[in-house]
Amino acid sequence: MKIFGRVRHRPSPTWRQATDQAFSLIDDGRYDDAGALLTRAADLEPWLSESWYNLALLHKFRHDWAQARIAGLRAVALLDRPVGAPDWWNLGIAATALQDWPLARRAWQAYGLRMPAGTGTRSGEESARLPLGSAAVRLSPEGEAEVVWGRRLDPARVEVLSIPLPSSGRRWGEVVLHDGVPHGERDTAGAVLGGGAVYPVFDEIELWAPSPVPTWLVLLEADAPADRDALERLAAEAGYAAEDWSSSVRLLCRTCSESRMPTDDGSAARDPHDHGEPGHPGHLSHLSEHASGAHWSPERECGIAAPAGLVRGLLDGWVADSPSTRAWRDLEEVC
Repeated sequence: MKIFGRVRHRPSPTWRQATDQAFSLIDDGRYDDAGALLTRAADLEPWLSESWYNLALLHKFRHDWAQARIAGLRAVALLDRPVGAPDWWNLGIAATALQDWPLARRAWQAYGLRMPAGTGTRSGEESARLPLGSAAVRLSPEGEAEVVWGRRLDPARVEVLSIPLPSSGRRWGEVVLHDGVPHGERDTAGAVLGGGAVYPVFDEIELWAPSPVPTWLVLLEADAPADRDALERLAAEAGYAAEDWSSSVRLLCRTCSESRMPTDDGSAARDPHDHGEPGHPGHLSHLSEHASGAHWSPERECGIAAPAGLVRGLLDGWVADSPSTRAWRDLEEVC
């Protein structure tokens, strides 16, 4: 097969050696050294789509989206197969990061996704939107990783709908760019999201759109789960969010976080660390009695996502609806 007058052939041993060394360096975080080797490999075999795919991948790791777009375009121009190649997916991520919506739309279609009809505008974001339902995203995957729930706006973006812990540096309502390959799943009976299903967990790449809504930590006195639920409902009706961190947060090791973990709503998926009997978690289980709801403690740590001018009135209104069973104290902005 000829491309631009050149005969396609298998890459040379020198190309393979340079590429293998480059990916070893990438694993060690030595991106500059890896870039020199991958550039050399592309000089050796400029007619191979893999040469440019590898460079595009490196630039994605470095969040150098302009260079990722350039290398990605060269990679797809040399593809043997027109549909479904991962080169198109990485190009779609780079285009989304740069808000290059025509290119993003083209990339997702070439990958094999059916895009809705465009709006007719030249640069309108709507032309690249592809709502894909609910998913979980792992914030700060290389640091204190935290898995939160969100809504997929398209193949590369998730809007965060949980209230992240302050250690993540993320807020409710933010949009994060994520990678295409899931690392783990969450199995839910659907008490919140509707219908039993398994949801993929994607790794965050970077923050795509910040949220102006601050995160607050408050200590609640809620006599029963219904009291806690009332605050979450009140916040949602105001267009914001409240989340009972005392029951929604679980610490997971990396192995469990990247496997299929059940949520706390009664799903039957098995905890990898649970060596006990069904219904009686073992001592290493992540399904603690506290997380499963078998024991209710009135004192709750709650996260609230709401503007400063609203949050106290929201809490006071919640207490006023049932002052004998509700109270709050120690409100603090944490992110």
